[in-house]
Amino acid sequence: MNKKTVKDIALEGKKVLVRCDFNVPMGETQKITDNARIVAALPTIQYLLEKHCAIILCSHLGRPKGEFKLEYSLEPVAKELSKLLGKEVIMAKDVIGEDAKEKATKLEQGQILLLENVRFHKEETENDKEFAKQLAQMAEIYVNDAFGTTHRAHASTAGVAEFLPAVSGFLIEKELKFLGNAVADPERPFMAILGGAKVSDKIGVIDHLLEKVDTLIIGGGMAYTFFKAQGYEVGNSICELDKLDLARNLMKKAEEKGVKLMLPVDNKIGKEPKEETESKTVKCTEIPKDWEGFDIGEETIKQYKEELKKAKTVVWNGPLGLFEVDQFAKGTNEIARALAEIECITIVGGGDSSAALKKAGVEEKMTHISTGGGASLEFLEGKKLPGIECLLEK
Repeated sequence: MNKKTVKDIALEGKKVLVRCDFNVPMGETQKITDNARIVAALPTIQYLLEKHCAIILCSHLGRPKGEFKLEYSLEPVAKELSKLLGKEVIMAKDVIGEDAKEKATKLEQGQILLLENVRFHKEETENDKEFAKQLAQMAEIYVNDAFGTTHRAHASTAGVAEFLPAVSGFLIEKELKFLGNAVADPERPFMAILGGAKVSDKIGVIDHLLEKVDTLIIGGGMAYTFFKAQGYEVGNSICELDKLDLARNLMKKAEEKGVKLMLPVDNKIGKEPKEETESKTVKCTEIPKDWEGFDIGEETIKQYKEELKKAKTVVWNGPLGLFEVDQFAKGTNEIARALAEIECITIVGGGDSSAALKKAGVEEKMTHISTGGGASLEFLEGKKLPGIECLLEK
């Protein structure tokens, strides 16, 4: 994707509007529990400071659905940013109201202003032209650095690009470099690991990746739909009965394309999704009626690890079991640790996958962890992302 970045445009002394992804997890007392997304925005912000820009940051947080709700205020983000940057981040009381406009007008070079949550206005998600125009009027240049929202055609992610020269920040540049290269020109063997609960969430990705990969490894809840499609009993496991034909077609496509499609050969099953539930490991053809599959089994872990040793590029999206429950986290943890030891390019996408890596303590060993769940999935599907499409071509 040959898009201009902050390095390809004259920025010196300019007033710049930056769309960040500050949609961080919050505890009950408005305390940020994980600041990774804020930290990810720092390289672009610091670069703009070096260029003596006046910086106006904007983001969404949660789903306030077009209403001002105090629990979704970006005030805690302003405090965290001030701490990380070692300088004051001015907080606006609104988005395009009097306070924001006045503060944006008075903003001087080297100062940073954070607007309130853009989703306090329903016009944001509707990509309302007037709302986008009012946002754009505060600045001279637009920088999109919120990869996690690039698949949404919202006012602050795409709409403002109609009114301002639009370029990407370093985070989006990095995402496009790793995800783009993985899909367009991977070092081979190229393997993908897909987990998560449902086949329906990943149909497009599986279909697209079958055109690209040498091996496709399936785990997580979606494996049970593939088992059922082959006529196996899956008990109470997650299973999309309306997707059985689709699963058969995907298996057929893999065969036609010469792609090695790997499904679990055994599973760890339990009575219910709890830590203290009774559990055992059985072959994938022998799941009893009143049991539920929650993880891949020992033999599957062994087979997957053996296959991954041959890889030169691996894309992983979605956990391989119910990793939030310790006794069903082994499959995900073991594969994460195996990837950490293999000398290959490892690209991990999606919130659950990165949470699993964190839990396994190996996130530092990955080549790239994508900040966008839905966006990285849609990118891997080969879809055009509105927040990228709107940027200037190099």
